[in-house]
Amino acid sequence: MPPVQKFDPDLLPLSLRPWIMDIAYRMQCPPDYPAVGSIVALSSLIGARAVVQPKARDTWQVVPNLWGLVVGRPGVMKSPALSAALKPLYQLQAREHECWEAEHAAWAIDTKLADLQKANNEKEARQLATKDPEKARALLHSEDLPEPTQRRYIINDTTVEKLGELLKVNPWGVLSYRDEIYGLLASMEKSGQEGSRAFYLQAYDGDKGYMFDRIGRGEVHIPRVCLAMLGGIQPGRVQEYVRGAVSGGSSDDGLLQRFGLTVWPDVNSAYRLIDQAPDAAAKQAVQTVFERLARLHPNSDTEPQIWRLDPAAQTHFIEWLVPFETELRGDELHPALISHLAKYRKLIPALALIFALVETPASGGVIGEAEMMRAIAWGDYLRTHANRLYSAAVTPEITGAAKLLKKVSSGVLGSEFTPRIVVQKEWGGLNTPEEVRKAANVLVEYGWLRPEKYQTGGRPSERYVVNPAALQQEAA
Repeated sequence: MPPVQKFDPDLLPLSLRPWIMDIAYRMQCPPDYPAVGSIVALSSLIGARAVVQPKARDTWQVVPNLWGLVVGRPGVMKSPALSAALKPLYQLQAREHECWEAEHAAWAIDTKLADLQKANNEKEARQLATKDPEKARALLHSEDLPEPTQRRYIINDTTVEKLGELLKVNPWGVLSYRDEIYGLLASMEKSGQEGSRAFYLQAYDGDKGYMFDRIGRGEVHIPRVCLAMLGGIQPGRVQEYVRGAVSGGSSDDGLLQRFGLTVWPDVNSAYRLIDQAPDAAAKQAVQTVFERLARLHPNSDTEPQIWRLDPAAQTHFIEWLVPFETELRGDELHPALISHLAKYRKLIPALALIFALVETPASGGVIGEAEMMRAIAWGDYLRTHANRLYSAAVTPEITGAAKLLKKVSSGVLGSEFTPRIVVQKEWGGLNTPEEVRKAANVLVEYGWLRPEKYQTGGRPSERYVVNPAALQQEAA
């Protein structure tokens, strides 16, 4: 696979750095995992409450809700690292739920009292209906007590309809977290899920409304659909999805490309046993940042805070943007990679805003040079991971051939096999007869296999005969 840039701790704001590196050290996992988890979590707290105008005079605004994807095979601590990075958010959720339960219990009692009062008023109004209609009408007039709503910080497994209801009462943003996100992506490939894909695509923008029309339930209007997303995925699964996302199928609509914070780091094969307590001071510092951003308020019920770049940050942004846009208009990059990189127009200003709200919240709504330079450095780092991600689409036959050769050499397929037999094994990247044929044809070219036609009574079928040298190599 193409090489990726090693994670540099300087990419992190000072208040997050010790905590993230402590997680990575104790878990012996790449720091890329908890770093992406924490940045996406912080972006969900900000949501649409604050936006950035990257240009000096243009009114173009960027909502900093971000989508992150961590790639790694089983056992490399993806899930534990993300769980550790999300702990401050879970603590906020637990505290909010506790307060909501107390409010809801009080509301339930008040509602019962209101019902008793309503019954008493109805009895009295019945007696006054003919004598004093106006007084009877006043007694019957009542308003239901509004049920307390709970602020949601994290949403896990939910239907898109339920997600819409949650976003209606959390219009400024929330985090959708999936430990293994392939299930969500695969579910949206099914027939009839086109509306779900459209909903998620719009949720990335963070500032658009959405209308659900349901038979028997009427209209459900969501004033603002703002969603940050985070999840993990295995290499085989993501390669399979990438191929579909660039082949013109239903997944070729830009959904994958919205995961701008995608990392696929190299994993150190050497393991060290680390048994030490977490850095309490670093953890508390991060919890303070999360709590402060949880209290972030927009300018009004409908208008967000607007942040702008100072002159130095503006200069750095323009110096990055002009050659970047020029490259995207060229013809040297794979179209899928161009589509992915085009989302950096949002990613870079969004990162700069997040870093400013973390490090310099009292700057008066101005993003400085340091925050913009750090955001651009993130872009350079993430681009190497994007190159690795989309290499699976550029050379799918080579990837499949390498996997097939490994299986052939192990002897699991015997001395000959058909594409259908390989498909039945359910090996990632070799899920259809066509994928198997493409991979096998590469091995035919290099002499590892020999194609053969055989008659079964109907149309001629195909099979591949294994070069004995492949089996002998494994035995050796």
